Amino acid sequence: MKFAAFVEYANEPERLAQLRPLHRAYLQDLLQQGRLVVAGPFADGSGALFVYEVANESEAAKLAANDPFAKAALFRAVVMKPWKLVFASPDNLNPPL
Repeated sequence: MKFAAFVEYANEPERLAQLRPLHRAYLQDLLQQGRLVVAGPFADGSGALFVYEVANESEAAKLAANDPFAKAALFRAVVMKPWKLVFASPDNLNPPL
């Protein structure tokens, strides 16, 4: 089952930048395990969207809580909702190089 996490970042750009490599490595690991569907920050830098593929909301919450940003108290708020994929364009999901 998919769960979308809408995350608001703390207003600490220096700490976010410092921990970003660990955060991205964590997400890359989840992606390789098949537990992350998509992830990316909002264009204004205020937060991010993560879509997890897990058995239940509790497992999704654990993935969010184990993110290096969350462990460093850089997640100000997390809203988790079950999510259904109805349409997708693989061509539009390719990250920029």
